[in-house]
Amino acid sequence: MKKTIAVLPGDGIGKEVTKGAVEVLKAVGQCFNHQFEFVYGLIGGGAIDQEGTPLPSSTKQMCGKADAVLLGAVGGPKWDSLPPHMRPEKGLLGLRKELDVYANLRPVSFYESLVDSSPLKREYIENVDFIIVRELTGGLYFGKPSERAQHNGEESVVDTLFYKRHEMKRIIKTAFDIASIRNKRVTSVDKANVLESSRMWREVAEEIAKDYPDVALEHMLVDAAAMKLIQNPKHFDVVVTENMFGDILSDEASMLTGSLGMLPSASLSLEGPSLYEPIHGSAPDIAGTDKANPIAAILSVAMMLRYSFQLEEEAKHVEQAVEQVLSAGFRTADLAKPGQSYLSTTKMIEEIIDTIVDDAAISNIMTAYS
Repeated sequence: MKKTIAVLPGDGIGKEVTKGAVEVLKAVGQCFNHQFEFVYGLIGGGAIDQEGTPLPSSTKQMCGKADAVLLGAVGGPKWDSLPPHMRPEKGLLGLRKELDVYANLRPVSFYESLVDSSPLKREYIENVDFIIVRELTGGLYFGKPSERAQHNGEESVVDTLFYKRHEMKRIIKTAFDIASIRNKRVTSVDKANVLESSRMWREVAEEIAKDYPDVALEHMLVDAAAMKLIQNPKHFDVVVTENMFGDILSDEASMLTGSLGMLPSASLSLEGPSLYEPIHGSAPDIAGTDKANPIAAILSVAMMLRYSFQLEEEAKHVEQAVEQVLSAGFRTADLAKPGQSYLSTTKMIEEIIDTIVDDAAISNIMTAYS
C-alpha cells in the first residue's frame, strides 16, 4: 500500500508529538511493507509568522490532495493579542470546514496500568469503553454573526449557533452506525429544555432511531451528562452531541484515563481525506522541554490506519504496543506519580516503536510456521 499523508505539526508540543507519530508510521510501513509519503505544511501560529495567515492556501491544497492529514496542535500566548480572524485556532477551524470533516470520533478507554493516574477510583473507571461522536463543522464555532458591537450605547457581543437539519442527520446517523457494531446504545446529548437547536437535534435523533430498531436511544441534557461521566462513566457506549458540548465533554472524559495526553481523535469526511489529531492543545509551558506525552498523537495514527486505510491489523499493533509499554511501567511526566521517574517524549516514542517492531517480527515468525 502507498499513501500520502499531509503533516501539519503546528505549534508548541505539536511539533514534538507529530514527529513521534510520523516515526511510528514509518515503523509500521517497514514492518508491514507499506509506503507512506509525508508532505509538510504550515498551520496556526507558525503559519501566521511565515505566511501572514493561520491557514495558507498552499496548506489547503496540499491537504486536499493527500490520503489523510495528521495534525499536532495550534496556538500559544504569542498570538493571543491578534484579532479573532487571525488567531491560530482559526486555521484549525478553517481546515475542518475546508475538508468537511464533520464527524469527530474520540474514544475513551480504560488502561489497567493507568488506574492510579486517574483522579477517580478504580470501581468507577474500570472497564470504561465508550466513544464520543462530536459534530465538528457547525454550531457556535462557525455560526454568523459572531462579533462585538454597540447596542443602545453599550458594548455587546453575539455568537450564533447555526445548524441545518442535514448536518444533524449525518452526524447522528454516524453515531448509530458505530453503535450498531458496538453495544447498541446511543446517548444523544443536548440542552433541549432551553435551546431550540437542541429540540431539533432531539427530533432528528428520534427519526434516525427508527431505522435502527436494535439500537437503544436515550436523550440526556448536557449538564446531566457531565455529571454522569464522573458518577458512572460505564453507563455510556456511544455519545453523540453537537460541536461545543462535544468539545467540553471529551476534555472532561480525558480524566478517566488520567491525562489529555492519552486521547486521540479522528475527524472523518464523507469524501476526501480525514483529519487525525490528539485532542490536547499546544501546551506552550512545556514546549521544547521533551516532556510532552506523545501517546494521543500515536493513537491518532492508529485511528488513521483503521479508518482511512482499512489496516486493522496494523492499527491493533500500534494500540497493543502502547498498552504494553504502559503495562511495563513506562510513563511520561503527565502520567507519573509524585517522585516517580518518567521518560522523555523522545524515549517514550522509542519504546513504543521498539515494541511495534518486536511484536511485528514475532507475528511474522508465527505466521511463517503456522
